[in-house]
Amino acid sequence: MASAQQSIDVGVSPDAFYAVISDYEAYPEFLPLLEDVRVVRREGDVVDAEFTLHLIKRLRYTLRLDGRPGLGLSWTLLEGDFVANAGGWTLEPLPDGTTRAHYRLHVEVGIFVPGAIVTRLVGRDLPQTLEAFKARAESIGAPP
Repeated sequence: MASAQQSIDVGVSPDAFYAVISDYEAYPEFLPLLEDVRVVRREGDVVDAEFTLHLIKRLRYTLRLDGRPGLGLSWTLLEGDFVANAGGWTLEPLPDGTTRAHYRLHVEVGIFVPGAIVTRLVGRDLPQTLEAFKARAESIGAPP
């Protein structure tokens, strides 16, 4: 079981950043470890999405993502190769109109998933993931 939290300042508004973090099917375009994301159910801002991640080995899992436009989103595991996968984004508006994005993740693997995957996800890859979201948002979103 591992948990991590990290924050990053992003040069776009909370609404613009939310548009990026809630565009799940576009994740493989800028997150190299994700091979595929498929939305299997959408009901307003609540989405069930199946993720295929290649990190040491290929992992498949389905998350329920509950979005709050401009404020953030959270997720919980529905099924897949993890025992637990929960977390979320909280978007804090800054005085200059930009965003401080707070990210949290809690993952737990089963006996068929190497512990090295969790170590890599919450250690080395988390900062790279946040930077990828920042770069994506700043490249397509208008500055405030």
